[in-house]
Amino acid sequence: MPARPLDALATVTIIFLSLSWGLNQVAIKAAVPDIPPLVQGVIRSAGALLMLFAWSRARGVRLFVRDGSLGPGLLAGILFGCEFVMIYRGLLLTSASRGTIFLYTAPLFVALGGSFLLPGERLGRLQWFGLVTAFLGVVVAIGAPHLLAPSGLAPAGTAAAAPTEITLLGDALLLASAVFWASTTLVIKGTRLVHAAPEQTLFYQLAASIPILGVAALWFGEVLPGIPRAAAAGWLAYQTIWVVGITYGLWFALVKHYSASRLSAFTFLTPLFGVLAGHVVLGDAIDWPFAVAAALVVTGLVLVNRPR
Repeated sequence: MPARPLDALATVTIIFLSLSWGLNQVAIKAAVPDIPPLVQGVIRSAGALLMLFAWSRARGVRLFVRDGSLGPGLLAGILFGCEFVMIYRGLLLTSASRGTIFLYTAPLFVALGGSFLLPGERLGRLQWFGLVTAFLGVVVAIGAPHLLAPSGLAPAGTAAAAPTEITLLGDALLLASAVFWASTTLVIKGTRLVHAAPEQTLFYQLAASIPILGVAALWFGEVLPGIPRAAAAGWLAYQTIWVVGITYGLWFALVKHYSASRLSAFTFLTPLFGVLAGHVVLGDAIDWPFAVAAALVVTGLVLVNRPR
């Protein structure tokens, strides 16, 4: 299926998805004191799977179809599950700001892999320059002098501390999650999954991720300490109902019909939204690099979406 250029509807949708995903990082952090991270992952995948069953039944979409998608579907599901194991464990070891930078290198891996593996996804020099420009915008948004600070954004006028070995391990896990995310996108775009219903693709992801996250939670000794407070339950509901239950289905639908590399380029907006969400919800500081970063990201996205 040839990749379509992004139209206005696709552009607005992916920007809205990026906003939702940026807030998701805050939701995970906010719920951790009451609900361990991998336990969050199990609950949200299971809850979203129930939602998917109800939605598919109401719309008459068949999730169990012998169409040759089982093999790539299981592969995509395994990659999806591993991605979130890396994210959840990595966020315990590194700051949300550092983690966001490494996680959202995924579009670079998608563009690199798509150039070699997907017909019609080859990027020209201008598009590659746009990707690099957008990534630089993400770096500046977090604050380049603060990249060495394990706690994320450091107060103005203070020296940045060198990262600890634990912080670097968390960074590595988030970088690995970016590779898993990009691999999942390429599997969906380059196999029979591209012809499957978005609900069926999401079913594979959720169903395979539940045992993976569950085993990982047991391995790391995570247990639910008690009934979570209302705020933590609300953040988990946001992740389950909106992020996983709805936005992922929208994402897979977009990936089926539009250029994976150009869609992924818009996910550079997510860490910018994440910084804003962190400021509003968690009180993280925002300094002057954010305005510069916004300009860089917008410029990069314009370049990526220019005709080759």
